Amino acid sequence: MAQHAQTPVTSPPAPAPDGPRPAGRRAWAIAVVAGAAIVTAGAFTTVPGLLVTPLHQEYAWDRGQIALAASVNMVLFGATAPFAAALMERAGIRRVAAGAMLLIAAGALLTNAMASPWQLVLYWGMLIGLGSGCLTMTFAALVTSRWFTRRRGLVTGALSASSHLGQLLFLPLLAWAVDRYDWQPPVVTLALTALTVAGLVALFLRDHPADVGVRPYGSEEFVAKPAPAEGAARRTVTVLVQAMRTGTFWLLAGMFVICGASTNGIMWSNWVPAAHDHGMHATVAASMLSLIGVFSSLGAALSGWLTDRFDPRRLLAVYFTVRALTLLALPLVFTASAQPSMIVFAVVYGLVDVATVPPVIALCQRTYGDDGPIVFGWTNSAHQLGAGASAFLGATARDVFGTYDTVWITLSAVCLVAALLAMVVRASDGDRRLAPEG
Repeated sequence: MAQHAQTPVTSPPAPAPDGPRPAGRRAWAIAVVAGAAIVTAGAFTTVPGLLVTPLHQEYAWDRGQIALAASVNMVLFGATAPFAAALMERAGIRRVAAGAMLLIAAGALLTNAMASPWQLVLYWGMLIGLGSGCLTMTFAALVTSRWFTRRRGLVTGALSASSHLGQLLFLPLLAWAVDRYDWQPPVVTLALTALTVAGLVALFLRDHPADVGVRPYGSEEFVAKPAPAEGAARRTVTVLVQAMRTGTFWLLAGMFVICGASTNGIMWSNWVPAAHDHGMHATVAASMLSLIGVFSSLGAALSGWLTDRFDPRRLLAVYFTVRALTLLALPLVFTASAQPSMIVFAVVYGLVDVATVPPVIALCQRTYGDDGPIVFGWTNSAHQLGAGASAFLGATARDVFGTYDTVWITLSAVCLVAALLAMVVRASDGDRRLAPEG
């Protein structure tokens, strides 16, 4: 017994699984870093609309050729998202996000050396499209689902707003810089910004709360980091095939096709040319688009708060109905200056612009569980298909009809269809968790 008492003391046991402290401020810091990446990537999505006139004047390229680069960018932006979500689960969120920012920066820098339209499609359409596609709301959904148990809707809404916050921060300045210094210096500035954010992501973003020994925000229990997912691409396709067997997926995808066509698809590449048709200066048009971005940010954050409290399906029906009414009124209020009616349009349209994202993410997470971020990625692909088609067809309709009025009216009508689709989504056996969170 005495000999047993002299046995050397061993190391203390590891803490119990529920021992680690809550994430607290660390979770919010992760959300801020993720938001910075989304803000920067979002800034690149608005630039093609500012480049249409300068590139047309400098290189004598057709507007359709320039719009093709924007369309390719939007389609790849959406097609990349679901694979990026699976790749992040395999290789880590931090590595993929930092690599995406580097790809964006490379595409922007190479654009300054282009001499043919196909190079614009390659650099801005493909490289920036692929990079920004990794930093979509799928990225936001994955970060939120890992780091937050409570306040998911609020954080999702805030990160959804981050993309449009890029418009608020960069678009008016970019428009002014393009007018004053031509298009190359602003593009280089954005590329350097992307390089800086890539460094911040590499230094501060973490894949999972377990990496730093904390619990997710609002969780009472420690959550172990999942093992790296094998066969990322195969899992992404498998999840798609399984989701395609459910009616919910097709309804959400259909709504998001219309959502993409009636928001970034038409606005980011056709708003400035449409404003030019009414005699509005490019800087004023960019400022109006920035105002839309301001209220998009507010609307997305508010929508996230509402999604925690109300049925997301009813929220979607309201958002699409309001959007339809604003687009229908746009031909009547479009003027050469920022009249009060135009400002009212920007405010109301902005509030419902990105507001659709938190409810759709919630529906994907509650319906498909752990596969929710990947399902949302595929839904976002549908969004970008609609956006790409709208960017190209909107410009084509302008050439055919000599005005964008037909475009606004058509998009208003299809938004009403989306409102009806939202009401068709119903809580089936696979959708029992569609009721609002307590």
